[in-house]
Amino acid sequence: MYNSRIAGLGHYVPENVVTNDDLTRLMDTSDEWIQERTGIRERRWIDPKTSEDTTSIMGAKAAKIAMERAGVTKDDIDFIVFATLSPDMYFPGGGVRVQDLLDMPTIGALDVRNQCSGFIYALSVGDQFIKTGMYKNVLVIGSENHSGGLDKTTRGRGVTVIFGDGAGAAVLTREEDPTKGILSTHLHSEGKHAAELALEGPSTGRWVDAIIADDDPNETSYYPYMNGQFVFKNAVVRFSEVIMEGLVQNELGKEDINLLVPHQANLRISQFVQKKFGLSDDQVYNNIMRYGNTTAASIPIALTEAWEEGKVKEGDTIVLAAFGSGFTWASAIIKW
Repeated sequence: MYNSRIAGLGHYVPENVVTNDDLTRLMDTSDEWIQERTGIRERRWIDPKTSEDTTSIMGAKAAKIAMERAGVTKDDIDFIVFATLSPDMYFPGGGVRVQDLLDMPTIGALDVRNQCSGFIYALSVGDQFIKTGMYKNVLVIGSENHSGGLDKTTRGRGVTVIFGDGAGAAVLTREEDPTKGILSTHLHSEGKHAAELALEGPSTGRWVDAIIADDDPNETSYYPYMNGQFVFKNAVVRFSEVIMEGLVQNELGKEDINLLVPHQANLRISQFVQKKFGLSDDQVYNNIMRYGNTTAASIPIALTEAWEEGKVKEGDTIVLAAFGSGFTWASAIIKW
C-alpha cells in the first residue's frame, strides 16, 4: 500500500475581470448588496469575443502548470480524473479532451460530476488508484465555465452574481511514507435535497424539444436554481461534520489544523466554519472575493494560491472541505 501526495499544483483563470459594478449594468444589484451576502467583489468570466477558453482548455492550461511543478511530463501521467459540471459538450466529458489537448498517450480519463464537491471526490478517486498500486501519477483537474449559462438579468441575480470561471489542477504521485500525503478522504451525499440546487435542463428529463414546445418566455429550467437560505443552513452543518470526521479518524484536533481550504461557495459560510473551529484568519484561505464560486475549480485554485503564497509548508496539516449540489459534501486530510 502506498499513500498519495500532491506533487504539483496549478491554476488558470480567464483574463476578463467582471466586477460587481459591471453587473449593475446588467441587472438590478449593487456592490454593497453582493458583498454583504457573498463577500464577492469580482469574478472572472470567459469573454467569447476575445478568448478561445473552454472548460477543457482551461483545465489543460492549469494541468500544464501542475505537471511542470511536479517535474513530470505528459508521458508520466497514468490517468486523468476531471471534475466539472460544465463540460464543453453534453458528451463526451472533459477528461478525454484534456488527454487530446496535452497530446498524452491513450491513458484512461474519468469525469466526476459532483459539482462543488467535485474536486475532493476526484482527489479521492486518484488517491485510491495510487494507494492500490494501480497507477503512479494521476492528474486531477477541476474546471468550470459558468458564465455562458447564467441568467444575466435581475431575475437571475441571486445565482449569477456568485459564479465565476476558472480551473485548478493537481498531480498526485506515490508516497511511501504512510505519515505523509493524503491521510484520508470522506465523501457523503443526501439526494433528497437534489432539487434545492440544480439545473433541470436540457437533460434526459427535459429535452430541448420540450422546452421549445412550451414556448414560455418565463422558462428558466435551463438556468441554475438555488434555494440559497436552505443551502446555507445545510452547508454550515455538513462542513463542520465532515471536517471533524476527518480529524477524528486521524486522531487530530482542531488545534492541529495548519490551514483549512474550504470550497469557495460563500464567504459567510467560510467565516461561520472558521469561528466554530476557533481558527485565525491565517489558518483559513479564502479567495472568493476575487474569483467568485468556481465550483469544482474553487479548491484547487485556492490551494494553488495558498501554496504560491507560502501558506502551505512541509509537515503542515491541510484540510480541504466542500459542500454543494446533490447535496454532496466531502473532506480530505493531508499531511504536506
